[in-house]
Amino acid sequence: MAGVNPFRKRHEGGQGPAAGARSRDETAPVPADPTAPVRRGRVRATIAAIADRIIEIAPRIPVRDLATLRAQFPGLTPEELADKLVAGACAGTATVGAGVGAAAMLPVPPAMPAELATEIIGVAVIELKLIAELHEVYGLRPPGNLRQRAMAVLTSWTEERGIDVAKPASVNAALGGQMKRELRQQIMKRTLRNLPSLTPFMVGATVGGVMNRRDTRKVAKKIRRDLRAKQVPWDALPDALPASPPPGPAPLPPAD
Repeated sequence: MAGVNPFRKRHEGGQGPAAGARSRDETAPVPADPTAPVRRGRVRATIAAIADRIIEIAPRIPVRDLATLRAQFPGLTPEELADKLVAGACAGTATVGAGVGAAAMLPVPPAMPAELATEIIGVAVIELKLIAELHEVYGLRPPGNLRQRAMAVLTSWTEERGIDVAKPASVNAALGGQMKRELRQQIMKRTLRNLPSLTPFMVGATVGGVMNRRDTRKVAKKIRRDLRAKQVPWDALPDALPASPPPGPAPLPPAD
């Protein structure tokens, strides 16, 4: 039996590829994208820059102490006050997500990396403020100066757990390189979660707001579970009640 000839004679007597035969170019393997390492490097650099920015901003986030919170929300129990703080933070992060998602549908949308960085930093500031004030509500303010407390709150945010104020070593460790590595990992996770908020045609605004609200509530639930186990009653805290109403809300950090 004659073998299959991959070439057939054309009508004019020449040779050409048989029907269904694939050219060498079609069967050649697809070369790897030479720009992939460059893109990965840019992503890592962007995440590192966002992490450094959050670390820089953290000590300047205005945090209300327990006396101020009790003056602003009189008559509430610790759990009721914590509920108020969580609801306010969820509304804030939802607004940030919806705003960035809406910007993505503009006829000439802003640069997406810049918009995503804005959302990550905006949400981080709201959640860091929430975590610090939840520690106040449960009588567990971290020890140390302003920067040490801010770094401890950053660690709590990255690990999604309450601060163990009985272990000063855990607060001091927050100033090390391990915290920065964990912070970058947390930012990478949030970046991947926030990508749907940049979906155009207004879907992004809705999805971004819902996802941010859900994620903030989830973080708050984990933090509160840890804090309840070590909670210090208000009547056991020195100077728990304010002597007079506070002089108004704390100023926002100066814009760069």
